[in-house]
Amino acid sequence: MSAEPKVAGRVALLQAVPPGELLIHELYRSLQGESRYAGLPCVFVRTTGCSLRCTWCDTPYAFTRGERMSRTDVVTKALAFDTPLIEITGGEPLEQPEVLPLMAALCDAGKTVLLETSGALDISKVDRRVHVIMDLKCPDSGECGRNLWANLDHLKPSDEIKFVIASERDWRWAEAIIRERRLDLRFGVLASGVFGVNLADLAAWVLASRLTVRMQLQMHKYVWEPNTRGV
Repeated sequence: MSAEPKVAGRVALLQAVPPGELLIHELYRSLQGESRYAGLPCVFVRTTGCSLRCTWCDTPYAFTRGERMSRTDVVTKALAFDTPLIEITGGEPLEQPEVLPLMAALCDAGKTVLLETSGALDISKVDRRVHVIMDLKCPDSGECGRNLWANLDHLKPSDEIKFVIASERDWRWAEAIIRERRLDLRFGVLASGVFGVNLADLAAWVLASRLTVRMQLQMHKYVWEPNTRGV
């Protein structure tokens, strides 16, 4: 993994991106692999850059490389796919301020817009029309200390919280947080196994908890090879 410098919590290479532009790693149409929208055709706008370094990250290639594009061009290219569902993902999209008006513009165009975010950055300014899928980082990620708990106050009942589970320790931590904060009664809650873990174990833990949690697979990794890009 690259160890590029960071400036005030943002990746340094993003400092050179002027207002009105974004650094985009890739933009493509595929099937949504996660969340309540899994299985639907979706346009993915993957931004460059992330300040976190989760141990299990499957998109480190998006940390340092991208193409500078105007916000208008990103909207035009995304809409050209003529697909109702668009996800903004990364990297960490909220590292780039222009993501906020980008999402608003896509909502204005009548699209269902999803935001996949790490939960480490403030979501309070995200357009309320956007469906937020926010991680809460478990201990094995190595980034548990970066969870911004105040974000829970800005989520809507229709939003989703995702726990990426790498071990039983992760699950027990997630289960305790869900119960303590009554998350499954407030939002959609997703439990996603790190690719390659024993999914039967995760299924058993979810069932035994009796919590209202949706276990999910990263469907795209089962349809295509796990490290295939642009799918």
